[in-house]
Amino acid sequence: MHQSTMIHFFQKKRFLVDYLANFVDMHNHILPGIDDGAENPEQAIGLLKGFGELGINRFIATPHIMSNLYPNTRETIQAALQDLERALMEEGIKDISIEASAEHMIDDDFIGKISDGEELSIRDHYLLIEMSYLQPPLNFAEAVIKVASKGYFPILAHPERYMFLHKRLHKYKQYKERGILLQLNLLSLGDYYGKDVQKVAFKLLDEGLIDIVATDIHNMRQLDTLKDLRIPERRLRQVLPIIGETIETFY
Repeated sequence: MHQSTMIHFFQKKRFLVDYLANFVDMHNHILPGIDDGAENPEQAIGLLKGFGELGINRFIATPHIMSNLYPNTRETIQAALQDLERALMEEGIKDISIEASAEHMIDDDFIGKISDGEELSIRDHYLLIEMSYLQPPLNFAEAVIKVASKGYFPILAHPERYMFLHKRLHKYKQYKERGILLQLNLLSLGDYYGKDVQKVAFKLLDEGLIDIVATDIHNMRQLDTLKDLRIPERRLRQVLPIIGETIETFY
């Protein structure tokens, strides 16, 4: 075995969760019963207890707003947040901070919703957006301009997961030049979404293109996977400053 290959092979790995104390998770699906995340308050409480074991107790909940599948509104999201807050109170669980925002799908209705003021921003400064994994939306450029016109910084959720971009890495730099912030899913540092996604995640880290990290946790299986995730020290060194920036931005 070549020496450099041996060094890589024996490179020490660290449990990522050991470095997530006081993390602020700005992308997750813990609000109960309104998308493909927690199905009910009991599951949401279970997730929050699991996060608490990791020292994570500050959340910006981001359920999907997706016209054809999860047609959520400010009202449905606030209602789910209130359901969760009641459940927390009944359980006697305190010292948890949860704000409500959303993960906005760029679909045919997106620009109309922004025009009508139906978006749920993060701290009045950011808007979390996503798109189809298989093909870019025809109105992507117009959508980004619309987001910026409302005074928001667009945050593109999990850029490493868009399969149509994997052979077009130059597009990520173009997004950044347009003022789009890129948010990496922590599970992408392992092979949870597959080796191709992991490879692109590492490439984006190598290129210095990632601004924010988050869990995007939907269920306990994903949280358990995060708890077991070990990454090479080299990757940890790349991710730690971004974890720090994420905490500083959203605390």
